[in-house]
Amino acid sequence: MKLNTNSNAYIIIYSAILVVIVAFLLAFVYQALKPMQDANVALDIKKQILYSLNIRGLDGAEAEAKYAAVVKSEEQANDQLYYVCDIDGQKKYVFPLKGMGLWGGISAFISVDDDLNTIYGAYFNHESETAGLGAEIKDSQAWQEKFKGKKIFSEDGQVAIGVVKKVENPASEVDCVTGATLTSNGVSDMLRDGLKQYITNLKED
Repeated sequence: MKLNTNSNAYIIIYSAILVVIVAFLLAFVYQALKPMQDANVALDIKKQILYSLNIRGLDGAEAEAKYAAVVKSEEQANDQLYYVCDIDGQKKYVFPLKGMGLWGGISAFISVDDDLNTIYGAYFNHESETAGLGAEIKDSQAWQEKFKGKKIFSEDGQVAIGVVKKVENPASEVDCVTGATLTSNGVSDMLRDGLKQYITNLKED
């Protein structure tokens, strides 16, 4: 019996078989590549942590080795993950932070001296901020470096760190990104809320 390749039944069956084959191939490729993708994600996180410790410009193998050398442990305070590091014999804490920018999520790794008040370094990231504006929180290393040495708390113990249009307290404040007020506000809120929570939890432990 000759198949009628123009019949509706043939077309439906043929299409269904193709869909199953393609779905199987996609699932196979996904499973085959997943370990590599997971490794790349893990390496990217390690590099971001190193960036917050002012360690940049390393390739994959170098970053892995440096991370192993400086990150001494991963700890938790009230279910919040943070990293304890050693830079030239000095203890540093790295805190992962998350917040909201203009168009989506923003994040950061902030390293803090052992006094739990002085920022050692900062690295910011984003999901979908505007190129040349809000995206500068990630793209501008010079802007990130403005956070070095900033104090998180004022002398009376209030949270003072912030990103502002006009700096009035240079010990704790950084100029906002030009043309990206809402993204800058999101960064400021993320820093204030996140760092206060981490440091409060650490001091209570």
